[in-house]
Parts: sequence; C-alpha cells; structure tokens
Amino acid sequence: MNKDELIAKLKVIIKPYTSNIEAYENLSENTDFISDLNINSANLVDIVLDIEETFDILIDTTDMQRMLDVKTAVAIIQSKLDAK
Repeated sequence: MNKDELIAKLKVIIKPYTSNIEAYENLSENTDFISDLNINSANLVDIVLDIEETFDILIDTTDMQRMLDVKTAVAIIQSKLDAK
C-alpha cells in the first residue's frame, strides 16, 4: 500500500472525530491531529483503535504517543504493515 492510499484510508478514519472541516478537507502529511483538526486526546485513542482494526495491526503505547500528525501516523502504519 502506498503513502497516498494510506492517507486516503486515514482520512476516512479521522473524519468523524474532527470539528475543523476546512483543515480536514486540506489534510496533508503536515496536518496535526490536535492543533489543526481539533481532535481531543480521547478521540485520538479512538482513532488509534480504528487504525488497528482497519489495517489489522497493533500499535503499542510508545507509537500511540508519537502519533500526533498525519506524517507520523502514516510512517507507523507503514512500518507495522511492512513487519507483517
């Protein structure tokens, strides 16, 4: 799965949790979940759980704490998929 495909899937996962529609529509690798998309920390946990289910991967606590922007999320997802 390439980076653009990962971002497209991630965008679908994020949509229900964001309140900043303009930032969501302009989502890029540099988009920050908290400051740009106004996603709170509780919803970040929900996003991680949705990512685990969608991609059939496990994300440990260390990676979860790092997953604050699209670029990092994509890198973590890709590394987990590559390890499968």
